[in-house]
Amino acid sequence: MPNVWMGLNGVPPGERNAVYLFERRAGPVMVAIALLAIPAFYLEDLQPEPAQRSVGAFIDLFIFGAFLVETLLMLAVCKQRLRYLAYNWLNVLIIVASGLALAGLDSTWIPLVRLLRATYVSLAFTQLLAYLRRTITANAIPYAFSLGLGAVLIAGLGFYWLEPTVHSYEAGLWLAFTTAATVGYGDYVPTSAGARLLAVAVVVVGYAVFSLITASIAAFFIGESERRLQHEIYRDMKALRTELRELREQIDALARRPRD
Repeated sequence: MPNVWMGLNGVPPGERNAVYLFERRAGPVMVAIALLAIPAFYLEDLQPEPAQRSVGAFIDLFIFGAFLVETLLMLAVCKQRLRYLAYNWLNVLIIVASGLALAGLDSTWIPLVRLLRATYVSLAFTQLLAYLRRTITANAIPYAFSLGLGAVLIAGLGFYWLEPTVHSYEAGLWLAFTTAATVGYGDYVPTSAGARLLAVAVVVVGYAVFSLITASIAAFFIGESERRLQHEIYRDMKALRTELRELREQIDALARRPRD
């Protein structure tokens, strides 16, 4: 049973294989688009220049359009449309809140939109982490690095919001990196309760990413050893077949010899 409460459960059971294939291809793209909420926030709220604020607003509009198009496409290919919406209610909430914020109905919707996008990315990263844990290979290293980078970007935004001693997004990113790497230079430390809770989560994610990279490197060397072993087994089997064929030919030759 999927965790419907998460609001990010993908295609429900019972759909065609093509629907699941489309979802797998669109999923990483939507996570990358959701990450654009970070530069949108930086440009729209933290920059004084009107041109930069306009770029941030355009990114917000692009994110809204991407989520809307993705949801409409999924509804077009799914047979269980209402069930899909129930499985992915977080997507619907992001679209509705983004639409209200872009329409300018109430500026209080804007923080909610960004919180929902951060939640979406966090849940997507959680699912990605679980998937990588089930399928550890050498090819998982780029995904692990992407997971770590995304976690640091999101945590930097969280520290900027929650930590009173952090006064810029750049300082939040630095605190997120030093926390994830468990370096602790001491120039920035979490002091509020919310920032400390976030620091605990960032340390756990940092250890998880490091473990994934270590496991992927180990899987690479183990895979090389397994390939060599398989090659040796194949060579031995081929030699054994050759010997069996020669023995069979010798037996046939003896059977055809006339008896005295």
